[in-house]
Amino acid sequence: MRRLNRKKTLNLMKELDAFPKVPESYVETSASGGTVSLIAFTTIAFLTIMEFTVYRDTWMKYEYEVDKDFTSKLRINIDITVAMRCQYVGADVLDLAETMVASADGLIYEPVVFDLSPQQKEWQRMLQLIQSRLQEEHSLQDVIFKSAFKSGSTALPPREDNSLQSPDACRIHGHLYVNKVAGNFHITVGKAIPHPRGHAHLAALVSHESYNFSHRIDHLSFGELIPGIINPLDGTEKIASDHNQMFQYFITVVPTKLHTYKISAETHQFSVTERERVINHAAGSHGVSGIFMKYDISSLMVTVTEEHMPFWQFLVRLCGIIGGIFSTTGILHGFGRFVAEVIFCRFRLGSYRSTSVPLPDGHTNNHLPLITDNSTH
Repeated sequence: MRRLNRKKTLNLMKELDAFPKVPESYVETSASGGTVSLIAFTTIAFLTIMEFTVYRDTWMKYEYEVDKDFTSKLRINIDITVAMRCQYVGADVLDLAETMVASADGLIYEPVVFDLSPQQKEWQRMLQLIQSRLQEEHSLQDVIFKSAFKSGSTALPPREDNSLQSPDACRIHGHLYVNKVAGNFHITVGKAIPHPRGHAHLAALVSHESYNFSHRIDHLSFGELIPGIINPLDGTEKIASDHNQMFQYFITVVPTKLHTYKISAETHQFSVTERERVINHAAGSHGVSGIFMKYDISSLMVTVTEEHMPFWQFLVRLCGIIGGIFSTTGILHGFGRFVAEVIFCRFRLGSYRSTSVPLPDGHTNNHLPLITDNSTH
């Protein structure tokens, strides 16, 4: 009874077989079919390798939402070298809320030599080259996000030569915490002092002839400091053409959450517009000599997430490639054989028609001569 049930089950399964097997004696092979099969297998192998390369790669997904965090502090990371002595310059921040953040809250004034060493000049040249490529090809920013914490530090390397030249510049570096509102970070002549209507700088004791706001921005970023991230102003160098010259940077800061397979951090991207002019009150160019970075906080927040193709999607795409190529090559091969048979049949019919035999009565015999055994002897 069990054997009978097994046979019925097997017969039922055979009837449901969607892939019936054809005996090999009924299968006809041809050279054209082998050529098409070779082309199909080669194409499948090539596309499979390409698809595996895509599967191993990752891409960055950008999402935008309203930034609802206005109570936290914003960190500004600064590393700027000014071609003036440290006792002549002062740096601080003044925001729209009339809140002044003095440089003593986190900045260090370090006397240095303004001219770079050969190794430092090479570093600056490479950084400026990267900046120019980033402006031309924005997709390189995704590569930088992926390599965060993986690549080396982008900070200016220390001098490799022991220069005996006396310091003629001031390196202002460190970080400040400010309110998340628009503000103005500036470096100008004299130290900052509090004032009931804002603040002021003690510049009366500094001679105008000593003004020189040539500067180099080795690093400027907002938010958490992430090694390997290159910011728009990193490596910027400006040489003043006049003693009374103003350099302005208008910066728009965008809060950014970065989630990659290497790190997960909250940082800030920013775009910048530069302007510089000589202060000449007689010509109508008013202002104060110095370096002014006016920043504004965007109300939108960007979430950058590194994504990867799921394994099941890779299998589906791979099956689609294999099945699609087999089906397409089968259709093309069948169509090619049909066209070839039509052409050969017409050619044969034409050759048969050309073998006409004239008869004695003037008629033409278009029939093929019958070949018998007697005619072969």
